Amino acid sequence: MDSNTTKPLDPAGWRFTVAPMLDWTDAWCRAFHRILTRRARLYSEMVTTGAVLYGRRDELLGRIADAGPTALQLGGSDPEALARSVEAAEPYGYDEYNLNCGCPSERVQKGAFGACLMLEAPLVAECVRAMRSATQKPVTVKHRIGVDERSDYGFVRDFVGTVREAGCRVFIVHARAAWLKGLSPKENREIPPLMRERAFQLKREFPDLVVVVNGEVSDLATARELIEGGLDGVMSGRAAYQNPWMLSGVDEALFGEAPSILTRREAVSAMTELLRRCAEGNLHAVRAAARHVNGLMQGLPGARAWRRALCDPKLVESAGPELLERAWSIAFGD
Repeated sequence: MDSNTTKPLDPAGWRFTVAPMLDWTDAWCRAFHRILTRRARLYSEMVTTGAVLYGRRDELLGRIADAGPTALQLGGSDPEALARSVEAAEPYGYDEYNLNCGCPSERVQKGAFGACLMLEAPLVAECVRAMRSATQKPVTVKHRIGVDERSDYGFVRDFVGTVREAGCRVFIVHARAAWLKGLSPKENREIPPLMRERAFQLKREFPDLVVVVNGEVSDLATARELIEGGLDGVMSGRAAYQNPWMLSGVDEALFGEAPSILTRREAVSAMTELLRRCAEGNLHAVRAAARHVNGLMQGLPGARAWRRALCDPKLVESAGPELLERAWSIAFGD
């Protein structure tokens, strides 16, 4: 099936997105973020094709009440394996499949995917074609603006142009080059200079594409400025994770919806209800969920007590799915 070429995309679907972050944006994280925003597009952490095809699929791909636009990010460079992974993921209800062409870690490089794939644009195009043959959902690419010394605008322009010919219409541009020689993944998020103008150049040169920029989108004012400047959307990573309450303002600020009446207390209650339904007797799930709400009280008196309670092993064991309610009582007294 390859009907994507005739199916128009609504760029608003990518106006605000939460980045795929390994070990962070798992199913519990996305379920929590969905409580805070109905409209933001949420991305899974990267899942390799090997894990999808040979691992515990329900654990990797399962979703926890996170209805709303959600994308699965895949890591791989074999077109057939990627197509089979998309087919395997279809029953889980994802709205998009994203190919990772931006991760700079050594482990990913050894697997011949991630940022190093940008050096093989024809292969990326082949991967996209294969993935699109397996789904009617959008197949998208997240990439850097360059790799090592290949950091001129012409390089990323040609990469996007080649992959565009394979039918990809959404490009998420991490506006830093990937320096694969000598920098850690953390350093690759901070040391290569941020060059957002490259994303704007791509949008001007390919106006038919949906172009989303990633990199230091730390507040909604910055997001609005970038969108009003001509980009289709933004992707926020660490800022959205570490200060998740920011997400409660997304629907109003960027989608024009009525102001949210959700309170932090109500978010705690909603997450607790999910834990009661899905994590009864499963302390591992309780711990997994608790770490994603760590930053919910950032900036409030009592935030430190909240964080301390959430990681107290005795409290986790005694409270179980009621952990968040107990932590709230300890930190805020009601």
